[in-house]
Amino acid sequence: MPAHPTPLSRRVAAALFAVLLGMPCPAALAQAGRAPPVLPLASEPPPRLAVHPPVPEALARGVIILQFRTENLRTMAVVGPKAAEVSPRLGHLHVTVDQGPPTWAHTSTDPIIIVGLPPGRHKLKLEMADPTHRILGGETVEVTVPGAGGASHGH
Repeated sequence: MPAHPTPLSRRVAAALFAVLLGMPCPAALAQAGRAPPVLPLASEPPPRLAVHPPVPEALARGVIILQFRTENLRTMAVVGPKAAEVSPRLGHLHVTVDQGPPTWAHTSTDPIIIVGLPPGRHKLKLEMADPTHRILGGETVEVTVPGAGGASHGH
């Protein structure tokens, strides 16, 4: 066997790896002269947002930590009309506290962390937006920031 793999052996290895994973390998398809399959954006399922209840230990200290998960939407800091045409779908979250303003863009998959809200009930509106800021759906979470002496939270 040669010390360095030949182009043919690399293609065979890439194709074999793709078969083992049960999916086409874009590199193998490209080397074979075929374009990798791309799902047209219009036929993608709609994005979904799942927000977990606030972390209780942090909420007891007045810190709201919301973990979330998106489906059919890759959360990242990309904006503009060309980015809105990319498949799989790109986007970010718009976060509004107590019907704002302000609203800010959350552009990562890291948890949303909010500090400094006064004790009491608050509404946090999380909206999925495409790179042109068009709203794709969302969820509102109600949270109670405890005063001195206790914690409670809602979802």
